[in-house]
Amino acid sequence: MKRYCREAIAGIAGYVPGEQPQDRRYIKLNTNENPYPPSPAAAAVLRAFDPEQLRLYPDPVAMELRAEAARLAGLPGPDWVLAGNGSDDLLTIGARTFADAGAPLAYTDPSYSLYPVLADLQGCVRRPVSLEPDFSLPDDAAKLAGNAPLLFLARPNAPTGNTFPLAGMHNLCREFPGVVWIDEAYGDFAPDHCLDFVRQYPNVIVSRTFSKSYSLAGLRLGFAFARPELIAEMMKVKDSYNLSRLTQTLGLAALQDQAYLKDRVAAVCRTRDRVAAAAVALGCDVIPSAANFLFLRPPRPAAEVFQGLRTRGVLVRYFPGGRTGDRLRVTVGTDEEMDVFLRELQGLCP
Repeated sequence: MKRYCREAIAGIAGYVPGEQPQDRRYIKLNTNENPYPPSPAAAAVLRAFDPEQLRLYPDPVAMELRAEAARLAGLPGPDWVLAGNGSDDLLTIGARTFADAGAPLAYTDPSYSLYPVLADLQGCVRRPVSLEPDFSLPDDAAKLAGNAPLLFLARPNAPTGNTFPLAGMHNLCREFPGVVWIDEAYGDFAPDHCLDFVRQYPNVIVSRTFSKSYSLAGLRLGFAFARPELIAEMMKVKDSYNLSRLTQTLGLAALQDQAYLKDRVAAVCRTRDRVAAAAVALGCDVIPSAANFLFLRPPRPAAEVFQGLRTRGVLVRYFPGGRTGDRLRVTVGTDEEMDVFLRELQGLCP
């Protein structure tokens, strides 16, 4: 059947999400979901939602939601914000808007595995910008990205969890002539962020998602922040009605409950730091994390530990490869879940 497909589609494997097995009950520490429920305010809105509304189309430009996002980000108005069906939708819009087929599409490596897939889907030439051995951003990242019209960069990075100093980010945004897309999916867990870059640089886009800090991975909602000129071009590319009425209603309620967001983020960070210290005590090498997960090298082969944990009912993420194959990515769950993880890890790595 491949003869019916575009050559670019037939020749690629596609993005592989974290597994969602149904064969038994697991402690799921493999997909970076938040272990806590969404905002009670969002839950109340869901219970009160009138299903009669679903017969009508939603606001195609999510104006109320974008206005609130702009206000919280300290931006002049909703024309600085694009709302998407999760940040993956926004990344896809970015690739379609800024990268012609045949052009190079740059992205840091190792990083989010969707970036090279988007390059393939768009018919672009992959241009990975290799991180340093310690997963830091190279000083010449702009030069390595070259003449690519678009550079995807996750900060904090995934799957490594580390962040990049703001000084280096400023240099990159000044030196790179194309669009710098700063993917801040985990930005709420980090000590700083780049949202204010969109005021300073005409070529910068910063994206955020509700899947991690807001505990709304199942809702599918994200924002891209940029100068209105960039937002206007991406608005041409997005699907006509890319956010449902339910998504817009619940998303607005969650967005307005910043106190709950900050409380749950603080809880995740406390658990993250505690587990990192405990894993080090068990002989693991743990990269300092600014996200809601840890990237650690266990004292025995990572693939073996991954399988051993799975057998014991604990799911983590393993990324084979020369740069990542000796480590595991472990989502931060509740304290009780992480205690089970540490106990099983100790049993596998005595």
